Amino acid sequence: MERNTIENVKAREILDSRGNPTIEVEIITKSGYVGRADAPAGKSRGTFEAFELRDGGSRYNGMGVRKAINNVNEIISKALIGLDVTDQRNIDYTLIELDGTPNKSKLGGNAIVATSIAAAKAAALSLGTPLYRYIGGTNSYILPVPMFLYICGGKLAATDLDFQELNVLPIGARNFSDALRMGTEVYHKLGELLAKKYSKYSLNTGDEGSFSPPGLKDPRDGFDIILKAIEELGYTDYFVLAIDAAANSFYDPNTHRYLYMGKKITEEDLLEEYVNIAKSYPLRSIEDPFEENDFGSTAQLTKKLNIQIVGDDLFVTNKERLIKGINTGTGNALLFKVNQVGTLSEALETASVATKNGYSIIVSERSGQTEDTWLADVAVGLNAGQLKNGAPTRSERVAQFNQLIRIEEELGSRAIYAGKPHNPFI
Repeated sequence: MERNTIENVKAREILDSRGNPTIEVEIITKSGYVGRADAPAGKSRGTFEAFELRDGGSRYNGMGVRKAINNVNEIISKALIGLDVTDQRNIDYTLIELDGTPNKSKLGGNAIVATSIAAAKAAALSLGTPLYRYIGGTNSYILPVPMFLYICGGKLAATDLDFQELNVLPIGARNFSDALRMGTEVYHKLGELLAKKYSKYSLNTGDEGSFSPPGLKDPRDGFDIILKAIEELGYTDYFVLAIDAAANSFYDPNTHRYLYMGKKITEEDLLEEYVNIAKSYPLRSIEDPFEENDFGSTAQLTKKLNIQIVGDDLFVTNKERLIKGINTGTGNALLFKVNQVGTLSEALETASVATKNGYSIIVSERSGQTEDTWLADVAVGLNAGQLKNGAPTRSERVAQFNQLIRIEEELGSRAIYAGKPHNPFI
């Protein structure tokens, strides 16, 4: 219909949660609906992700996005004006063909992802439907288990903890609202315990709002104090633990060794470390346990442990890499980041492959997030069952959680929380 025709596309430079520039795109239809979306940005990035176009130079320490903005305003806009905003695949594949590179390096993956999501938002508004229902249809009803980040290391914090994240999942909660409440209570209790054990400097936070105690090196010490906080609040039976190792960050490709807790170890040693932690703790999920090209070791770990093994840098929301993982028995869960692949349509295709092959889906934020809440809608639209969103503090994280509260309220009795017994791995 003519009223759904795209009339204007424009972009601007805004700031993300790390104080770095990112791109925001608006798509305006003939009937006056405006879809606005921001591009998130990652610090821990896989080699095979869509290219993030930055300006270089001295302005914003080279992190400006004026080139990406110009590509939207001068190139993308001309290609999209006149298209039906509700035809998402046509819009996305127009963007893919317009760029013409395998990694979105001509126009910039950041320019493309913001445009793609803005189109979906404008379409949802023009049809009078919530974004989650526009993405997933009438069968979108599952509220995700929030994967809270409590203690960070790796590239997210200036500490000696090699693993990037120590996470928890409140799988025993009755609903999402209770899960959010419990997770937030434990976060604050953990802060009290960390300050007593590791000094007040433990309350310094990393990129995603999580604690970064300077004296913590062994992940077991982190899990011990997290479990103590959970126990003191009476929630022992409600939580399980998770690790995002982000093993790329402590892998040396020259020696083919991992620098872990001050020692150079092999992939066999690291595999045994994961197995030992899983035997001693209620660990139910490990993300990127090995470097991004080691499908073999990840497949061995998947076979050895009956828990969720997640591919982030390994799969980069890329259909071909996921299919390789499926064919080799590598992992059993996909970390879903739209900006890794560039368009909503491509990301949804990858999610469909994951679901058809029994892989769990964890919709995930990036360390450089904004207050834009499309992530929450995507999680419900996919019936993903899990949302990785950092700590339950900082406005860009809380914005996603608050949007899920609204969605849960809107769905009412139709909403199902994806904790026990609905998730096969956690």
